[in-house]
Amino acid sequence: MGKVWFVTGSSRGLGRRFVEAALGRGDRVAATARSTESFDELVEAFGDAVLPLEMDVTDKAAVFETVKRAAEHFGRLDVVVNNAGYAQIGAIEELTEAELRAQLETNVFGPVWVIQAALPYLREQRAGHIIQLSSAAGLIAMPLGGAYQASRWAIEALGETLAKEVAGFGVKVTIVEPGGFATREGKNPDPLANGHVAEANPVYDGLRRRLAEVAGKQPAGDPAAAAQALFKVVDAPNPPLRVLFGQGFYPMIQQAYADRLATWDEWQDLSAEAHGRLKRPTTAAKD
Repeated sequence: MGKVWFVTGSSRGLGRRFVEAALGRGDRVAATARSTESFDELVEAFGDAVLPLEMDVTDKAAVFETVKRAAEHFGRLDVVVNNAGYAQIGAIEELTEAELRAQLETNVFGPVWVIQAALPYLREQRAGHIIQLSSAAGLIAMPLGGAYQASRWAIEALGETLAKEVAGFGVKVTIVEPGGFATREGKNPDPLANGHVAEANPVYDGLRRRLAEVAGKQPAGDPAAAAQALFKVVDAPNPPLRVLFGQGFYPMIQQAYADRLATWDEWQDLSAEAHGRLKRPTTAAKD
């Protein structure tokens, strides 16, 4: 019967392509989004193989109920894809409390609720694969992306921790780190022009202009190719903990990690100084 998928953020973008590709190869999918209207054509094409479910990942109770419905409907869950998320753009000084909290609610708390809801079923099966969508921005930081990058760096740590916690139950975890993909009208989305931009402070206008010159200029990946690549991950007997999707950011990531190692090495003497002088253990006095 193939695999049973549970995919969040399925109405568009990579999530939609993952759902379409899984259905196309004969798998069954519980596709979730805030609105299920966009799934009508999938139901018409694939019938009972697709289960459209309305769900907001920030609503913990709704997440648990939706995961339960999917597991009971299909009898099992094999691949859980935490894809829902968005990018909040703005300098750290520009972010409002509401913007930062909303970013973390969707990109961090939402995936945690999905994981907590799905894990009891995966543990009982002694099998399953959690795919956590992160980003190249979960590995490197750039100006004006502090909120989004903080959410992705957090999910990287959570995913790595989770992998070590659930390996003994037969559950696998992979963090997928995409670069830019042509998910909107065949183009690489411009993060500076989306609907989640903080109110601009003029002192950062120069930085914004410089970033606008390069934003979206990375070669855009093919979402259909990403879906096929995901199959190789979920079908692998020993899938990677982390995998980059796309090539544009790899040289930048290599340089960032090389710079970190070089800096830590350069400041090793200070690291030792900060540790302080170790006291020698005292020997007990003889009687």
